[in-house]
Parts: sequence; C-alpha cells; structure tokens
Amino acid sequence: MSSKSDIIGETGLQFFGKVSASISHEIKNVLAIMNENAGLLEDYTHMLENGKPINTELFKTLAGKVLKQIQRADGIVKRLNRFAHSVDNFAMSVDLVEIVTFMVELSHRSASSRGVSLEPSASTGPVKITTNPFFLQSLIWLCLDFAMDMVDNGKTIGIITEEKERCAWIRFTHLKGLTGISIDEFPSEREKALLSLLKADLTVDVNAGEIVITWPEA
Repeated sequence: MSSKSDIIGETGLQFFGKVSASISHEIKNVLAIMNENAGLLEDYTHMLENGKPINTELFKTLAGKVLKQIQRADGIVKRLNRFAHSVDNFAMSVDLVEIVTFMVELSHRSASSRGVSLEPSASTGPVKITTNPFFLQSLIWLCLDFAMDMVDNGKTIGIITEEKERCAWIRFTHLKGLTGISIDEFPSEREKALLSLLKADLTVDVNAGEIVITWPEA
C-alpha cells in the first residue's frame, strides 16, 4: 500500500473512531439522565407505598422528561446509523449542503466543548457532486477541527456551501487566527491526501479569514 493510501486509511480510521466515541458519549449522557429519572420514579413509588401523597403532576413531568430523552436517543442513533452507512459506497452523488449540515451536527459536541458555534448556510439550492461520502466527511471534519482553533472563544464559524462559476464550494469563514499560522501548517499531509482522493482543491485565504474547498465542474 502506498504512503498516500496509508495516510488516507489511518485518517479514515481515526475519524471513524473519534465520531463513534463522541456519539457513544452522547448516548451515555442520555442513559445517565434516564437513570436519574428512574431513581426519582423509585423514590415516588416508595413515598406512595408509605402512604405519603404525591402530586400526579410530578409523574406527568417525569414521564415528559423520559420521553424527551427517548426522542433525543432516537436522534443520536439515527445519526450513528447514517454515519455508519457512509462507508457503503466508494463513489456516489451527494448533496454538499446535506453533508455539511450533517457534519455540523456530528461536530456540535466538540465545538461546544471549545466554546465555538457553527453556523451552516447555503447561498444556492442543492450542490451535487459525485464523490466518496465517508472521506468527504473526514475532510470536512479535519477542516472544522482546525477552524475551531482559528476562531476566538465564543465566536461563530460560518460554513457556506454554494455553487458558482461551475464549481462547488465550501467556505469556512470568520477565521481571524489564520494570520498567525505558517504556510506549511495547513493543509497537512492528511488533508492533502484526502483532497487528492476527492479531486478537490483547498486554499487558505489569510486576509479574508477563510478556508475554501472547491470541486471543479460540479
């Protein structure tokens, strides 16, 4: 296997592991909250058994909290299922707008822990390209991870997806920290290998504070 293939394979495995770990942590949080609610339910039951009156609204409130966590868990599992199926096809037609939105959802926990907000937007309708969806997600994940270090704490990273000049574009904006990086710092060999595989280009516009990924002839 070539050096570039090694880098791509390692990057893909690391990406899969990090996302899986993040999702499993979310599921553990849901289970912890449900466990707390189960403890409350047990306490209420003991109180009733001991002849102490319990307002029925407490049970209704508790049931509502449990239902909310079930719905939350359902959403998490659906994201996990979609992510797992992204490895099913080596090349397929995808909508960049949908992929970016999905990656923002997967990156929410990481962004929140770093005090950063992510704001996806699209200046056009669907932006279709034929590519490898898993490694595309890997590339966007790496760009988002780097961008989070290039924006001030409490600030927002804009992620704009658009089609113009017959090209597909993803722009990561409001990255004032780019002025302090060296020319060789980003993209690294990992991003370069993925860009080659995905037939995409990446530019770092220090003056505009943007990282831009483009696909020609989208």
